[in-house]
Amino acid sequence: MSKARTDIPEDQPECRLPKKRLCASVEQQQRLLLRASVYDKLLDVVPPERFDTLVAEHGGTLRTRLFPSAVTLGLFVEQVINVDDACQDAVGRYLSQRLAMGLTPCGLSTGAYCKARQRLPLPLLEACVREVADIASAALPAAACWRGREVKLIDGTTVSMPDTPALQTRFPQSGAQQPGLGFPVARIVGVISLGSGCVSDWTVCACRGEGTGEAQQLWRLLDTFQPGEVLLADRAYSSYFLLAALQQRGIDFVIREHACRKNDPARNHVLGPNESTITWDRPKQPEWMDDADYAALPQTLSVREVRDGNRRLVTSLRDIQQASAEEIGWLYTQRWQIELDFRAIKCVMQMDILRCKTPDMVCKEIAAHWLGYNLIRAVMGEAAKPEGLPLRRLSFAAARRASAQFQENLRQLASEARRTQARFVLLQSIAHWRVPDRPGRIEPRAIKRRPKPRALLTVPRHEARARIRAEQQR
Repeated sequence: MSKARTDIPEDQPECRLPKKRLCASVEQQQRLLLRASVYDKLLDVVPPERFDTLVAEHGGTLRTRLFPSAVTLGLFVEQVINVDDACQDAVGRYLSQRLAMGLTPCGLSTGAYCKARQRLPLPLLEACVREVADIASAALPAAACWRGREVKLIDGTTVSMPDTPALQTRFPQSGAQQPGLGFPVARIVGVISLGSGCVSDWTVCACRGEGTGEAQQLWRLLDTFQPGEVLLADRAYSSYFLLAALQQRGIDFVIREHACRKNDPARNHVLGPNESTITWDRPKQPEWMDDADYAALPQTLSVREVRDGNRRLVTSLRDIQQASAEEIGWLYTQRWQIELDFRAIKCVMQMDILRCKTPDMVCKEIAAHWLGYNLIRAVMGEAAKPEGLPLRRLSFAAARRASAQFQENLRQLASEARRTQARFVLLQSIAHWRVPDRPGRIEPRAIKRRPKPRALLTVPRHEARARIRAEQQR
């Protein structure tokens, strides 16, 4: 029985031919690998020509390697989409794929693949994420927009990662935990389109330290919004300075008012039973804001306050003819979709606990999860369009399973007609599994199933192991 070679150097040419035929053969193999390892893994969302442009623009290379940048990106994305996200699984599938194509087999060691992921440019991953988000937004039907305007959601979440010195320095653990007993934690603030469900931009920072709050992260994302868009956010983003900056950029907002804010009734202009126009004065200059930015903000800010039950909402949509109080209240309820999106990314795609052990690789792993998530959302939008369904009515978990199931088949179909048929069946499969329409659904934020009664570590693991050894030697 033939045995797969495991001693092939990473940079060795992938075939052994006379020198005159070597270049042409390697180029042909690269094209085959790109077709089989990248475009199908991207679920045919990004056109091949556009993907090649992104690779050329953002530092990727098609150099003759066992794992070129484009191929590595495809395997990385496949890792986060599949249930088994181990590097061993990715390398094993790559070996099987090369053998099926009649190419020189790669080794089973994950070292070359892990080094290839380290070389993978982060700007390439980020550009692919935004490219897929733009493609999905451009394909949105009119019904997916609010009054012809795209609605964006913003919120923050956290993820944990392995306990290594480099990650503890960049993303320190909670201050309430003793050294050696906690894990590094990163805060992610993401912007998601309500219509397409895709992540358009994000920031990654520590959870402790100056400038790491969610509101501070929004300042870094302001330039990513386009005039005319509508932003939905919770009360963490309802500061005077942020709302004034959004208005200056032509971005409307619907944000829950902070509970500590007290408004002067004498300065309110009543618009209806549950709404009024309120005016805020500019607060004192904070220490983190420079003089030029502070002077550019208006002395006063007028917003519309809508009382929706026990919630006080503030919005820049002050024309009651343009949006009624009931519509403003309904619009804010759509903010909850970003909580469900983060749940899908962290629980369904298993991003809540990252695996990489250096800060750079953690950022790449997060970007790879965003890319895989956006690809699934883009395919979901394509599947929902013929049925005339809102994208939010389709099951993300079912779409992820179908995408992972069809990736392998799409690679093996050489006929374009059969590939087109397989993709059509993929879209039908995604459109089949729908989430019931459950308006006003209320569920407790608690779990019924009790975890197993495990003791908690109260000392670092190496000290606990030493105690066990000492007890065994007695």
